[in-house]
Amino acid sequence: MRKILPFILFSLLFLASCNSNTFINEKLEQHKEVTLMIKEKVPEEFFPQDVKIVSVGDSLTQGVGDSTNRGGYVPYLEELLEKDKSINDALFDNFGIRGNRSDQLLKRIASSEVRDAVKEADYVIVTIGGNDVMKVVRENFSNLNLKAFSQQRKVYEKNLKEVLTTVRNDNPNSKIILVGLYNPFFKWFADIREINEIIGEWNQVSQDVLMKYPNTYFVGIADLFYDEGENLLHTDYFHPNDQGYELIANRIFEKINEEVLEKASTENKENGN
Repeated sequence: MRKILPFILFSLLFLASCNSNTFINEKLEQHKEVTLMIKEKVPEEFFPQDVKIVSVGDSLTQGVGDSTNRGGYVPYLEELLEKDKSINDALFDNFGIRGNRSDQLLKRIASSEVRDAVKEADYVIVTIGGNDVMKVVRENFSNLNLKAFSQQRKVYEKNLKEVLTTVRNDNPNSKIILVGLYNPFFKWFADIREINEIIGEWNQVSQDVLMKYPNTYFVGIADLFYDEGENLLHTDYFHPNDQGYELIANRIFEKINEEVLEKASTENKENGN
């Protein structure tokens, strides 16, 4: 009996030691699993963010031709953005003014009201240039020539650079989106083929200017109106109608989704976030 007792005690100690080690190992494994779960990136849609957008420019931003009077492309874009899982609320400040040319926009964005909004903006969306082209048409209605458009284009280019510089100085981190021009003149000048060429040249100048500034994006819409013609124009045959504004909003959203959100996601991965 005396010989058996030490053996029993040893066996109990051995089993207790094994159970203890098993318990510790299980705890370590659980800790590892929890640690790994914490380190894994939480999907962005778990934490949807509010997005602040400043819209500035001409009648396309104001929404002339919009039968609902809600602000042209803005309500359509707002709806598209808020359907995105990463966005909670899209907050817009609309500073569009009908008839604004690039020189007038430059003065507008220098106002304290617009500057304060731009400083807080995630995106600044600009529509400008259409009235610069219209200025040439009005002043040379009886004798339209390419030289007149070329001269005004240089003025537009200079003003656009100053607009972008002003926005960038007020907010170095905002994404700037410039909506391109389309040709609304085919109803009046259907026989002047150069109009499409002129619009194309102005859009190319816009893109060339944007390339000199970081976080800037161009949204082309000329093809929409070229393909659909009068179907996308208001009864004034100049401004978009509801369908036209909706298609413009779709193009802007596509650019934000493809170029901006994907870029941000890539940067987060590279930074290990």
